[in-house]
Amino acid sequence: MENIFAERLKELRIEKGVGQVEIAKAIGVSKGIISLWENGLREPKLSNLIALAQLFEVTIDYLAGIEN
Repeated sequence: MENIFAERLKELRIEKGVGQVEIAKAIGVSKGIISLWENGLREPKLSNLIALAQLFEVTIDYLAGIEN
């Protein structure tokens, strides 16, 4: 099954020009967690999803693939 969240997270991170470590530090998780999310092996808690949406200035619906 396609993991839209994983794709969008990686796409947004690359567009912003930052590495996984920087994103991890910005939202208070480990670099390994960012990698797991980007590879579709784990999904974030709601608090982390909110932090990512704020960081990238997108909606949670966009990150989750509910809206374009």
